[in-house]
Amino acid sequence: MGCILVESCSLIAKTRDNCIFNMVAAAYHQAIHFISCSCLAVNEGSRNLLVTSSSGSVKMKSVFRKERCSLRQSVNCTEYSSNSSLCAIKPIFSSLSSTNDSQRTVPESYLILIRHGESMWNEKNLFTGCVDVPLTNKGVEEAIEAGRRIRHLTIDVVYISALIRSQMTAMLALTEHHCKKVPIIIHNETEQARVWSQIYSEGTEMQSVPVIKAWQLNERMYGELQGFNKLETAERCGKEQVYKWRRSYDARPPNGESLEMCLRRAVTYFKEQIEPQLSSGKHVMVVAHANSLRSILMYLDKLTAREVIHLELSTGVPMLYIYKENHFIRKGSPLGSTETGVYAYTESLALYKQNLLDEVIDEVSL
Repeated sequence: MGCILVESCSLIAKTRDNCIFNMVAAAYHQAIHFISCSCLAVNEGSRNLLVTSSSGSVKMKSVFRKERCSLRQSVNCTEYSSNSSLCAIKPIFSSLSSTNDSQRTVPESYLILIRHGESMWNEKNLFTGCVDVPLTNKGVEEAIEAGRRIRHLTIDVVYISALIRSQMTAMLALTEHHCKKVPIIIHNETEQARVWSQIYSEGTEMQSVPVIKAWQLNERMYGELQGFNKLETAERCGKEQVYKWRRSYDARPPNGESLEMCLRRAVTYFKEQIEPQLSSGKHVMVVAHANSLRSILMYLDKLTAREVIHLELSTGVPMLYIYKENHFIRKGSPLGSTETGVYAYTESLALYKQNLLDEVIDEVSL
């Protein structure tokens, strides 16, 4: 009788242990599946752990996974079922194990800004403004080179202007991206346009990059200067006047926009549409124009109206910012931060800011 009781107790304990194990295993695999669905793939040749479960044991062994389309290296679950599973896991659980909100890593987002490649009117030195002019062969090459520089940076969404030179630059740059996702322009102009351009395959949609077109990112409108040669206009109207029209903050060309007016629409759109994407953890690329980008850079770098006069941007050169905790951190240009005019702080602007700093220091020392 005692032996029967002992055997019964042993069986109950074993059954209980198996139940606990199965519950733990199920919870474990649910957690792994959840993590895998929210993360992307690992690099080619990366070492992973192959986790298998069966009745009563968990086994791990090293495996090697090939690259999939992603830059966020974390966890990739190859197959999942409620009874057993095979998961390829990078051994980085230390970064996921903390439940304390104060210890969690604050997400960082990329912001990539690119002025379009050289246009046919850039080549002819004409005031272009909102005239819709395509790229030159050089502009095409600049766009492709820009794509090569950012090919390893994650891009979740792209913003372009309504002008073809911005759109050509964005599309050509994305052909170089290592993920090989297809850029697709979103058409929400009308309900019919939205429905007709809708993607119904979830798998295809996951292999696409949404491209959002916004007229607010257009170049400033140069009014009655559009189409005229810049040098000839300077000879006719005076170099000082033309420089003021082109570079000052509040001067308007005849029937055109000042930089201040361009800033109102471009920065308002950036704050309302683009910045929330960055706040949500998405990586954003913006391909726009000299003056719409000068406006955005005034906001990002807190440049004054006097400083922006010295702000110059090269065609087809990416500018990288990191967005973290509601702050923008300028990182220069990927793979090349030494070219003249890559960004903003041209020699004259750098000198102006240094002189300003020296004046402040002198005042404090007095």
